[in-house]
Amino acid sequence: MAVPQGFGAGHSCLYTGGTVLHLCYLDESGTGQVLNPGVADSVPVMVIGGFTVPEAQIKGLAWDFIALKKRFRPELRKVPALSQVVHHEIKGETIRKSFRRPGRNQRRMAHGFLDHLLTILERRDCRVMARVWVKQDGVVNDDTAMYAASVTALCANFEHYLAERSSSGIAVLDSRNPSDNVGNVHCVTTRKFAKGGDPMPHLPESPVFGHSDTHLGLQIADLLVSAVLAPSAAVTYAGDLTGNVHCHPGFVEVRDRHCPRLGKLQHRYQAPTGKWTGGIVVSDARGHRSAGKLFAPTVTAETAPVVGLPGQGSPLDLATAATAPAPASPAM
Repeated sequence: MAVPQGFGAGHSCLYTGGTVLHLCYLDESGTGQVLNPGVADSVPVMVIGGFTVPEAQIKGLAWDFIALKKRFRPELRKVPALSQVVHHEIKGETIRKSFRRPGRNQRRMAHGFLDHLLTILERRDCRVMARVWVKQDGVVNDDTAMYAASVTALCANFEHYLAERSSSGIAVLDSRNPSDNVGNVHCVTTRKFAKGGDPMPHLPESPVFGHSDTHLGLQIADLLVSAVLAPSAAVTYAGDLTGNVHCHPGFVEVRDRHCPRLGKLQHRYQAPTGKWTGGIVVSDARGHRSAGKLFAPTVTAETAPVVGLPGQGSPLDLATAATAPAPASPAM
C-alpha cells in the first residue's frame, strides 16, 4: 500500500484508503464510589463522554482551542513555545468551581469560556456523546464495569455515526493507569475480534490512550464532561441532596444555558428495536428519569453574545491569541 505523500515515520495517523477519518475523544468525571448523602462532597454521578471531530477539522479545532486558551489565560500569549500552550490545561474542575463562587464576574467569565467552546464544536462539525450514571444512596457500584460498559456503548454510538458516513474512526481515551486501561477497552477488543464477526467494522482498532497534557482533544473532552455534563446531571437528577457541593444551585444555570446546545450536537439514532439511543444517555438509578431533563431549560438563562475569536496572520505567531482560518464546510 502506497503511503500518502507527506506521511512518514513517527506519524500515528491511520490511512483509510480515501475515506474520511474521524477522531473521538473521551474522558470521565466522577467514580463509582458509594454515594453517602450525609457527606457534602460525596459524588452523585459518574459521567464518561466526549466528542467526535472529522479529520479535515482537527487542525482548525486545535487552533480555535489554542486561541480560546489565550483569550482566557492572557499570560499564554507571551510564552515562547507552542508546546507550553498545549501543555497548559484549563481543567473542567476549575471551571466548575467558578460557578460555586459568589463573584459574579468569575461566573460570567466561566460561562463565556464554555459559550466559546461550544461555538468551536459547532463550527468544526463535532458531535457529542456521553453516558451518565446517577447513583443511589448507599449502594455499592462496580466502577470498572460502569466504565467498560460506557466505553462499549460510546464506541457503538461512534460506529453507527461512522457507518452512516462510510467513514473510519479511532477513539482516544484519557489514560488512567495500565490496569484500568486494559479493563476499560478489553470488552471492545474481544467483541471486535470474536469469531462471530466484528460489530464495529468502521473502528479498525480498539480505543487507544493519550495524555491530556499533550492532546488538545482530551482537554476539550474534559471540559465537556467535568464543567458541563457532570454538574448539570448532578443538579438535575440528585438535586434533593441538600448541602452537597456537586448539586450547587449555580449548576442550574450551567444546565439551562449550555446543555440545550449540547443536545443539538448529539448523534441520535433508532436501534433495531425501534428505541432511540446514542448521544447523551442517562442511567438514573435514583429516579429513573430520562436524558430529556438535561435539555429543557427551567428558566431563561442570560446568554452573553458570542463574538468571533481574533484572527491571526500566521499559526506560528504565538504572541497573538489566534485561530486558523476555517476550512470550507463539507457538503451534506
